[in-house]
Amino acid sequence: MTVTLEVSEGVGTIRLDRPPMNALNAAIQDRLRELADEVSRRDDVRAVVLYGGEKVFAAGADIKEMQTMGHTDMVLRSRALQESFTSVARIPKPVVAAVTGYALGGGCELALCADFRIAADNAKLGQPEILLGLIPGAGGTQRLSRLIGPSRAKDLIFTGRQVKAPEALALGLVDRVVPAAEVYEQAHAWAARLAQGPAIALRAAKESVDAGLETDLDTGLTIERTWFAGLFATEDRERGMRSFVEEGPGKAKFL
Repeated sequence: MTVTLEVSEGVGTIRLDRPPMNALNAAIQDRLRELADEVSRRDDVRAVVLYGGEKVFAAGADIKEMQTMGHTDMVLRSRALQESFTSVARIPKPVVAAVTGYALGGGCELALCADFRIAADNAKLGQPEILLGLIPGAGGTQRLSRLIGPSRAKDLIFTGRQVKAPEALALGLVDRVVPAAEVYEQAHAWAARLAQGPAIALRAAKESVDAGLETDLDTGLTIERTWFAGLFATEDRERGMRSFVEEGPGKAKFL
């Protein structure tokens, strides 16, 4: 398999495994969608890590495959490409990208689908599609600009330049930079911690933030209010409040 799923401690690791550079061909894209749907459904998966291995996250799309495609081919394929990445972005559970080495083009766009990004100190990220006479096609023009702002996103997209980990951190493109040997360990630890939290409340928080960013403030507040009130019907809310009253804050154990 070019993409695999391993579950441990409530954390599902979606691992890209297409040496040497994890080029994102159509088969990987389709498999990502399948696994995103699977982890979304599975009760034993409460948080997710996206990982490309110790050396590289994903260096981008499979250019040799794309070179053979004409306009009609890409009209059909581009929707499947975007939908595969969107399925990752819409996993209703916390998702962290463990970024090692290159995360370029589609690799950067995949990392953008995560809620949090931990990068190796040797990581390089970018959207180099302009150097091929193209633009990002898997959400880069949209998710990148929402994450780091339109001017900074345009700089990366217009020039196609790569940014090293320290600049990526300064831009807000990644959230933490750690030694390369610790990337997966820290990403898994982040996910495992959240896997112990209240699953429905985490889902509510993620959807409220993500959906709220796509709309006006009043609508966003309505989304938040609806989820907030709805959580009062959950066992986790009862358990969390009871624990707070009886034991103090931060001691609740959620199933």
